[in-house]
Amino acid sequence: MSISNLEKYRNDLDALLTEAARVNLSLNLEAFGRTDFAKTVLAKRSKEEADAFMDKLKPFASSYQHWYTEALPLVRQLLPDRVLDFIRFYEKPKSRKDIDFESYRIEDACQGLRVTRGSDVKADLKAAIPLLGQQVAIVEAIKRRFESSLFDIKQLVQADLYDSELDTARDLLKAGFTRAAGAVAGVVLEGHLKQVCDNHSLPKKSGTISVLNDALKAAAVIDLPQSRHIQFLGDIRNKCGHKNTTDPTASEVLDLIEGVEKVIKTIF
Repeated sequence: MSISNLEKYRNDLDALLTEAARVNLSLNLEAFGRTDFAKTVLAKRSKEEADAFMDKLKPFASSYQHWYTEALPLVRQLLPDRVLDFIRFYEKPKSRKDIDFESYRIEDACQGLRVTRGSDVKADLKAAIPLLGQQVAIVEAIKRRFESSLFDIKQLVQADLYDSELDTARDLLKAGFTRAAGAVAGVVLEGHLKQVCDNHSLPKKSGTISVLNDALKAAAVIDLPQSRHIQFLGDIRNKCGHKNTTDPTASEVLDLIEGVEKVIKTIF
């Protein structure tokens, strides 16, 4: 039996929080240096044990980038109202004119940026520690929602249903029912785009793929390449749903099914 989406998300969150602890240690090590880090964090360990522990920690920049890449899609999916905050703690402000403790970001820390004025340090990696703490707190908030009776699992259940429906579409395609397979995949695409619009509080004039696609593009939820890809999928879906001079090919419908699967896994 395949693991449910709910259990998968729970396991992913556990892994992210475990990894966040290691990333935080790497940041503190590079921010304070080996001597101070050993005195504070590893005070109860022998010198040999402390050195071995520090040697095993991965460089902050690479370990953080891996963690951020994994965490961001999960925040988008499960706590969309905090995704801008999550990104803001990482990205440099576009309007930034000066770098100090307040305007420093984790992106700066990944580059090892240290800003001084004379003998005074205006900002260095230490400024990124509370920012990482805020990002971890957002992931922890998602984790708490899994344990809360108020957690809305509608999208998770829906994701399971979509996976099942796409499996049905593949079975229909294998059996030679090309139009039917495309129609099922098209329904999945429409349903997911409606949910994405709801996630971002976008009004929907109709439920057609084209209209939903335009609404998401206008609101900058998706970019131009994503919009064009969805339109491409919509064209195949229309070919399956309407009698045309040429029938949809098995290859086109397979592109539709695989394309829809990518959309429901990457666009929230």
